[in-house]
Order: sequence, then C-alpha cells, then structure tokens
Amino acid sequence: MELDTVQRAFGLSSLVLIVALIAIRLSRRLGLPSLLLYLGIGILLGNRGLGIQFSDTVLTEQLGLAALVFILAEGGLTTRWANVRPALGLGSALATVSVVVSIAIAGAGVHLLLGTALDMDWRTSLLWGAVLSSTDAAAVFSVLRGVGVKPKLAAALELESGLNDAPVVIAVLLLAGTTALHWTDPLLVVYELIAGAAIGGAIGFAGGWSLRRGALPAAGLYPLATLALIGGAYAAGQYLHASGFLATYIAAVILGNSRLPHRASTLSFAEGFGWIAQIGLFVLLGLYVDPYELPKALLPGAAIGLLVLIVARPLSVIAAALPFRMTWREQAFLSWSGLRGAVPIVLALIPLMVRNDAQSRSMVNIIVVVVVIYTLVQGTSLPWVARKLDVIQPGQATEIQVEAAPLEEMNAQVLQITVPPESRMHGVYVSELRLPAGATIALIVRDGAPVPVAPTVRLQSGDQLLVVTPERDRPQTERRLRAVSRGGALASWFGERGDRADG
Repeated sequence: MELDTVQRAFGLSSLVLIVALIAIRLSRRLGLPSLLLYLGIGILLGNRGLGIQFSDTVLTEQLGLAALVFILAEGGLTTRWANVRPALGLGSALATVSVVVSIAIAGAGVHLLLGTALDMDWRTSLLWGAVLSSTDAAAVFSVLRGVGVKPKLAAALELESGLNDAPVVIAVLLLAGTTALHWTDPLLVVYELIAGAAIGGAIGFAGGWSLRRGALPAAGLYPLATLALIGGAYAAGQYLHASGFLATYIAAVILGNSRLPHRASTLSFAEGFGWIAQIGLFVLLGLYVDPYELPKALLPGAAIGLLVLIVARPLSVIAAALPFRMTWREQAFLSWSGLRGAVPIVLALIPLMVRNDAQSRSMVNIIVVVVVIYTLVQGTSLPWVARKLDVIQPGQATEIQVEAAPLEEMNAQVLQITVPPESRMHGVYVSELRLPAGATIALIVRDGAPVPVAPTVRLQSGDQLLVVTPERDRPQTERRLRAVSRGGALASWFGERGDRADG
C-alpha cells in the first residue's frame, strides 16, 4: 500500500468520525436515531455519492459480524445483573420462543406477499423471516436507555437484543445453505446455544478471577484485557462449533458484573469502542448499498415491515409472555420496542454470499428499506408510546459511578465515587453514610480542593470521594452508597437497600 493511500484513509476515517460525532448531537436534538444518520453518511460517500467504490459482499459481511461482536461486548459489560435478573425468564423467552414464532409468521407473510413475484420456495421465505426476526442490540441500547421505562421491561428488552442474535444467526446459516435440512438440525441449534453459553461463562468467570488477582503494570491495560477476553470468547465459540455470539454476550455480562479493577475506565473504553463499531458498521453498510436500487424496494419493504410490526412481532411477544403476568400495555410496549438495525442487514448478506442470486440481492435492498423506515418510525415514537402506555417509571435515581483500583498487599480496594446531580446523597452528613465497619472515607474533593474528612461534613453534588474498603466488604459498601444516593440518609427506613442496579 502506498503512503498517500494510508494518508487518505486516515484523513477520511477521521473526517467520517468527526461528522458522525456531530450527527450524534444533531440526532439528540431532532429526536432521530443516530444510526440512520451514519447509514446516510455511508451512502453519501459511496458509489453513487462521492464515488468511493465498495462492493465486496464477503468483506462487508465479515466486518459486520466483527462490529456486532464489539456492540454485544459493550451491551453486556454495561448490563447490571441485579437489574436484569428479575427479567431473566422473560428476556430468555423473547430471545427464543419469540424468535421461533416470528420466523414462522414473518416467513409465511413474506411467502404470501412475495412468493409468486420472486419465485420463492418455503425455505427461502423462512430465511426472510429469520433475517427479520432479530432485534438489534445497538438500536435497543442506544434508544431504550434514554426512555426511562420500567426496569423489568427495559431489562427484558436488553436481554432479548443481547441473546437473540445467537439463535437467529444459526437459523439464517441453516436456511441459507443448499444442503437438505435434517431432523437433527434443531438438536444442533440447542447444542450450539448451550455450548456457547458454557464457553462464555467459563471465560467470563476465569477472566474476572485473573484480572482481580493479576496486577497489570498500567491501568489502561485492564480495558484491553477485558475486550480481549470477550473477543476470545467469540473465537472459542466459533472454533468449537458453538454460538460465538452467545459466548460473547455471556462473557461480557459476567465480566461487567465482576469486581474488576478500574471497572469504570473499562466500561468507558468499551462504550467508546461500541460507538466506533456502530458508526463504522452503518457507514460500511451505507457504502455497500446502491441507493439507485432502493426505490423499487420501497413498496415491498414497507409492506413486509408493516407485517412484522403489527402481526409477527405482537404475536411473538404474546407467545413469549404467556407464562408471565404481564398487562396488555406492557406487551404492547414490548411489541413496539422490537427495534431493527444493522443486524438484519448484516444477516441478509449471508444468503447473498452463499447463493449470490437475484433473490438474495433483492433481500438486501428490501431489508435496508425495512430498517430505515421502521427504525425511524419506532425509534422516534418510542418515548411517546411509552408515555401513552404508562410504562415509564418516573424518578429513577441516577446511579453513582464507582471506579476501583486494587491494593494487592492489603487485599483492599480504593473506590472513587462522584456524587451525581439530583442524587439524594447531596446534603447527607458523612456520619449518616453508615458504611461497613471496615470501610473508610480517605479523601473528599470539592471544586478541585480537598475537604477535611469529618463526621460533620455534608456531601454535595459533584463531590468526589475516595473510599478504602477491604475486598470482602466491597459489595456491601457499594450497596450502601447506592442506597443513600437513591434514598438519602434514611434509605433503609424506606426499604431501599441498594440491591437493584439502575437501568
């Protein structure tokens, strides 16, 4: 590669990233999903725009899958187990039962709408249903966390978007192949899911244990080590013919909920990496798509998307929610919150790569139209729908951010806490914190200056605290700090124990 080519690549990448960051601010003001703006940037740069030639299907699909790994990693690391545990059953049902029902209904609908026009057999129709059945982790994580819905609903949707990629990818690979389906294929799916979960769990627990006990020479190495472990979980899953995506998400959730050194820095690094993956993925897909082929896909895309939105998704949610006591309002919100994003487009590239026929090319274009229209419709209307269905939980406290650094020889941790705005820790006396006996406040910094630590000192929003706690007392210390942040000095009197992590 020539030097000027490298320079152009760096310059263009920097420009795209800066424009994308500006697009984030713009999308927040306009209420638009920023992911669609990244797709638009890619289209403007592509073959029919500024003329960057890019049409490599295999490379697009492989880079897309790699980006999904990092998006899942960020989503798993930032998922709090205490928050999602009550919704584990519902989230798992949405990621499995709902997927099966959605594939069947969407596949039948696609066969009815396009079967004759595209000379489509039932296997190909079900392939379309599988591609359309996956909710997108990037879309859900970026849109849902700003809505403030009930924690159980938010947790169920996050679990669904993190878990359902695994069965959907397996289904797409099976249906896109040219070999005859066999009765053992469902057993293969079950094996891949169980093995993927086991691999992710083993790497997550072993990796967390290693990071806590093996001191690295620099704090910046902990985020790299964490992402390397998660990437290794995906590779191990694929190598052992298991679900690499499920291994990725399970390992990320376990590591994210472990007592990792420099946990806040790791989460911030993963969040930034996740944003880069999202931006890069949508820009890449925008480069690949030919916008001149999209108009003829507009009508079938709108029809198929409507079929998924008002028929397949609601029925699949009802089927998954049968064992759980849920109101019709909650089920309606879950139905409307099945956001599609880059995942269906990336999955649509798999049959194009395998078959390379006109049907597969049409699928890619139609899926792009579905994603653009219905991400725009659902993403912009989600806060309004949540309010109308009365599923918003007002007054959710802002969670304190805790950074931990290990003191190896003392078997202790240093917790760095920042009192957030609107926290009820504001105005609480140090003596009212009532931390565990082994924990102590070593330093309080206010407006850049240290404040003498005394029982009569009242904390204020923006204060930074250094709390030293023995390793065994760290969970109890964090729970007490969260409880005070949410409920004030009398938190325990009102039943607030700090056990539930904020969404």
